[in-house]
Amino acid sequence: MVSPSSAALARPLADPAGPTRAPWRFSHHLEILAASFASLVVEISYTRIVSYKLFYYYVYLIIGLALLGVGAGGVAVSISKRIRAASTDSVIFWSFVSGAVVTLLGYLVVAAVRIDTLTIWLYNGRSFENLALLFLLCLCVFASFVPMGVIAASLFSRRPESIGGLYFADLLGAGAACALVIYVIWALGAPAAVTLAVTVLGAAAAWVGARRSRLHVSAGAVVAAAALVLTIGSGLIPAQTLDASKTPVPPGTGVASHWGPVLRVDVAHAPGYPDILNLYHDGILGAGIYRWNGQISDLARYDFPHDPRSLPFRTMTRPPQREAVIGAAGGHEVLASLYYGAQHVDAVELNPVTVNLVSHTFANFDGHLAQNPHVSYINADGRSYIARSHQKYNLIWYPAPDSYAAGNGALSSAYVLSESYLYTTNGIQTMLEHLAPNGMMVVQFGETDDVYDLRTARLAATVRQALANLGIHDPADHVLVASTKVNFLGFIPLSTMLIQRSPFSASQVAAFRAGAATVPDTTILSVAGQSPTGNPVNSVIATPARSLGSFYAHFPYNIQPTTDNNPYFYHFARWGNVISNFLRPLNSVDRENAVGERVLFLLLLVSVAAALVFLLLPFAAIRDTWVAMPHKSVSAVFFAGVGFGFIFFEITLMQLLNLFLGFPTYSLTVTLMSLLVFTGIGALASQRIANRRRALPLLWVVLAGLFVFYLVGLVPMTNALLGLPLAARISITLAILAPLGVCFGMFMPIGLGEIAGLGDFPRQYVAWGWAVNGFASVVGSALATILAMAVGFDVVLWLGFGSYTLAIAAWQLLVRRGAPRQAGGPSPLGEAVG
Repeated sequence: MVSPSSAALARPLADPAGPTRAPWRFSHHLEILAASFASLVVEISYTRIVSYKLFYYYVYLIIGLALLGVGAGGVAVSISKRIRAASTDSVIFWSFVSGAVVTLLGYLVVAAVRIDTLTIWLYNGRSFENLALLFLLCLCVFASFVPMGVIAASLFSRRPESIGGLYFADLLGAGAACALVIYVIWALGAPAAVTLAVTVLGAAAAWVGARRSRLHVSAGAVVAAAALVLTIGSGLIPAQTLDASKTPVPPGTGVASHWGPVLRVDVAHAPGYPDILNLYHDGILGAGIYRWNGQISDLARYDFPHDPRSLPFRTMTRPPQREAVIGAAGGHEVLASLYYGAQHVDAVELNPVTVNLVSHTFANFDGHLAQNPHVSYINADGRSYIARSHQKYNLIWYPAPDSYAAGNGALSSAYVLSESYLYTTNGIQTMLEHLAPNGMMVVQFGETDDVYDLRTARLAATVRQALANLGIHDPADHVLVASTKVNFLGFIPLSTMLIQRSPFSASQVAAFRAGAATVPDTTILSVAGQSPTGNPVNSVIATPARSLGSFYAHFPYNIQPTTDNNPYFYHFARWGNVISNFLRPLNSVDRENAVGERVLFLLLLVSVAAALVFLLLPFAAIRDTWVAMPHKSVSAVFFAGVGFGFIFFEITLMQLLNLFLGFPTYSLTVTLMSLLVFTGIGALASQRIANRRRALPLLWVVLAGLFVFYLVGLVPMTNALLGLPLAARISITLAILAPLGVCFGMFMPIGLGEIAGLGDFPRQYVAWGWAVNGFASVVGSALATILAMAVGFDVVLWLGFGSYTLAIAAWQLLVRRGAPRQAGGPSPLGEAVG
């Protein structure tokens, strides 16, 4: 799928003479549909591949590279005489063939390259070596999208009379990819999804080749057949070589592997532990499936009385009647709950692959845990599930649900840029509100060290704020915290925090102390009556409210409470320190200290540089024309404002709708598909507007109303409708996004058509506008995340609206400067930009 501006790449061109075997009688709807479908499948598949191969935060790089590649293809069409001189079928055929070959070869290179991304920040000889390998990976991904941009640019510019149908075919291909790619990844795996896209490209080349010669048909068919064999052939596609910081499955221990929309899961025998199957999530060891025969007595083998998982049960006055485990993974905490007499456990797990492994693949190994009458294994987002539930729980348990055994995740800084809606003030408050009288919430996760206890300290701050929101202002009576040294890839601290809405009784505190004493290497960090000194966790809990702001401000790291507006729980480094220390080597041991933030800042710098090189620098090839073009600066403000505004709105709305839709995958696909479809409708509707120069200010007024609704009304409305079935929630999401998409779809076609008519270089003006808009989109995808981490999503939404406001101001200035034209008069590019 290309950006809305790609509907207007150049002045309508006649198809160059070049004879073909068949006369022109095809509208090229199938061709652009195939290109759009394949492009989006490759993009989404690479987000999963790179998350598995490297780390989560490199996904932002893929999004930027896709936008950059498609944009570069469009600019190439606008400035290349050779492309413009070739016949349409020739351009499309060779774009499909080159796209298929480059995508396949690019995947092979990406799979083979082994990068140690953490050494980049040591600033030594190996740093530059690994940075070069990362650049090679980026180049391979980028090259996959350039031919798709060439196809879209060529068709939109040469067939303006068919622009409506072409644009809808483009949207249909993108929409189909959004709807199908998650299921393709689930069924075939992300690498096979890439080769499936190559198969589509090869088949499309054969289709176009049928209008040229048998040789062309054969070339396309060979590419398609080879890719199809790789797609359906088990084990033929080379596996990804993991980042050196990850924990690959030891040779000879692997049992099963499966890609999913959330994580890739590898199952392997635990060396030296025949009763455990290790689960590797995206290349990180983090959980396990435990052998069980279904009898409670058999659980004695796991020595739960000396395990930190015993602490909540020792502290509770009686076994829980109803319990929820959020992030159940392989079921370790579920087994502990059954051991201690829990009557029913709702085991909520986000990853469908893990649920299937526990429920079916290894059901005989785990004693049919998911079918146990005291257990319900539920595939859902934990917070969304609890928020929609009317059930009251005696115990709600977070066993590091977003990162499983988060201690290992911390070693790689894998989750710094992950939005953790379970750990926000709003999320904790939701859980506390679903506790039964005297009910308890427990959170456990690994720490990177026992000096600052950053995760536990931030959780304490967030819990304290959630309790305050519920009218509880003496957190020391409601929170108990202990830390245990556990052997997980080396000894790490594992924190256990117990929270109640009612104060812990003296007998509960005594039971907690006694339980901690029976668990080896356990230290109590905070109990009622402890002075606010000694460790950061207790300081957060016990510091008087009047001094808390000062404590947060002077603490070396950012541990202030997280909210849904700023849900980056693992983001501890302050941006000022990140930027000022960017050129200083990092301590490779403390990998949670600013690694993710440095990566994102580097991605921003790379995005700016790459967009300049591939989108704006090519205008040097037509520099004489470019110099003569009037109003370049003001028009650049318009196009950049539309580009930044679109991406800021899009990313913010994906976050705002995440809880409502229940799965991050749904939020991505439904939001993206909705905006694509309704943007297309808006672009088509723009052709029927009589007075285009007055249209954009009126659209800005509509956009202002939508902005106010999204800012203050969207979350209350979606929270009130959380209990509706998924189909209804998706329909409501479509209705929410429809007017925004229509508005977005009108800005670029109207703007390109009218602004291009202000001078004597309409085709070059369109290329300039599209390049600037692409630059803003590429840079904005990284910048939006940095801004959200620094100031929150509501500010990003404000900046999105501000960007459109700036674009309208530039538009008004351009209209006043431009040559007067009769209202409603035809634009030189009126048809091409529809």
